[in-house]
Amino acid sequence: MNVKQRGIALGVILVLSATGAAGYVWKSHQDQARTVAEAPAVAAGGDLSALRAQPHLVFRSTALGDGYGQIAVVPLTAAGGPRAFTGVACERVYATGADTICLAANRGLVTTYKSQLLDTSWKPVRDLPLTGLPSRARLSRDGSLIATTTFVFGDSYANPGQFSTRTIVTRTDGKVVGDIEKFTLRADGKVITASDKNLWGVTFADDDGFYATASSGGKTWLVKGSLKARTVTSVHGDVECPSLSPDGTRIAFKKHGDLPAGKWRLSVYDLRTGTVTELAETRSIDDQAEWLDDKTVVYGLPREGAGSASSDVWQVPADGSGQPQLLVQDAWSPAVVRG
Repeated sequence: MNVKQRGIALGVILVLSATGAAGYVWKSHQDQARTVAEAPAVAAGGDLSALRAQPHLVFRSTALGDGYGQIAVVPLTAAGGPRAFTGVACERVYATGADTICLAANRGLVTTYKSQLLDTSWKPVRDLPLTGLPSRARLSRDGSLIATTTFVFGDSYANPGQFSTRTIVTRTDGKVVGDIEKFTLRADGKVITASDKNLWGVTFADDDGFYATASSGGKTWLVKGSLKARTVTSVHGDVECPSLSPDGTRIAFKKHGDLPAGKWRLSVYDLRTGTVTELAETRSIDDQAEWLDDKTVVYGLPREGAGSASSDVWQVPADGSGQPQLLVQDAWSPAVVRG
């Protein structure tokens, strides 16, 4: 076979390979769509406008069926009951009484992602910067600030230093405040400038202050940041994905400790005393927890043996007592809206 013939043969192989890959992806999507379509319907009900006027829970529904992946809403007084669907699909969602941030996927041969701000009628009002695979999203309590974290490469937090994140803070009017990984990081008394520096998992304290996770050199810290000063400073070690309590006194987070790679223990850090309390949830939690109230932490947990498509939202006391309890079945990415 001469050079030209080898080139033609290679071209045919590449075309056939590409065609085969496309066919495989298409078939995979068809199989998934068939599974979703054949799943039993989840209980649906409730008026979205009426729910907005009372304390409610916003989440991503993971019940197989027509509403899979959509934002859903339930009243806090009946979180396990029928859910109202918004018709908007997201990978990650967070909400306040006025706004909702939706990190969404456009699936196809090449999957792309977008970040959108939604209004009270669940309609998109603004596209926001998004640079990679959606991971975390938060709104400030007054609804003026948005933080999104994405993976630029890699797909998990299991090995600090082996992934790269981008965490962008914007205002709800679309103005970019900044990439917090470009802020000055001070940890353990020194400025960290290493190329493996990453910051993620913002939780807002007010219109300037926030908490987040910083990592470098295989270490992670809870850091306190200032948007105005463009600085972040370490507060405590071994803290990931912090969430500030409604009264502003404690941080719910996941800690690695001496657990195997990719495993974490849900805990609470008291900002006043520096005390860390491990919660009664002993399963590994890879989520940015949310507070149901000042006494209770809620979080998403993939269902064991059911694959990544199925998950539930659980609750557990924030003082280390009691036992985990199922709050919402077939749910993920919870946001508590108190009105």
